[in-house]
Amino acid sequence: MKKAKLLWVDLEMTGLSPERDRILEVAAIATDMRMNEIARFEAVVKVDPKLMKERMVGEFWDKNDKSRQDLMAQNENGEDVKVVEQKLLEFVKKYFGKEVYLAGNSIHQDRKFIEREMPELDARLHYRMLDVSAWKIYFEHALDRKFKKPENHRAMDDIIGSMEELKWYLTFLK
Repeated sequence: MKKAKLLWVDLEMTGLSPERDRILEVAAIATDMRMNEIARFEAVVKVDPKLMKERMVGEFWDKNDKSRQDLMAQNENGEDVKVVEQKLLEFVKKYFGKEVYLAGNSIHQDRKFIEREMPELDARLHYRMLDVSAWKIYFEHALDRKFKKPENHRAMDDIIGSMEELKWYLTFLK
């Protein structure tokens, strides 16, 4: 079986503070280095509804109310974060060899949540990451080029958008 190299991950969280917020939704796509998809993973993490109501407030959530409502609605069907972590580790074991490079947009922020809530997965990941936001910064500020990505704020949609964005940046290298 062809082994994946990139673990494209997106997390939806109650907010951006790894100390106070929690993972709500996890999506992953395993690809080779040319972004050929090998497999997908999705899971819902069950979070205390009281915490969700307390943390999912403010300008961002007001602008993305549909995402907030969808995440809250699916919460009841979620699983404990440790169960989700074990399922994701099985996914990694099945599709990856020794090296697992985390990939995504602003993936460093997702990594902070992984470090805190999924330490076994974190230990399995390579220290190097492929962060699409580095490309975004360069293209927008140095080349005045901007990729228009849909902002659904749902984990799987965001990964697909990040992969499309990196593919778009790579067209400039040909």
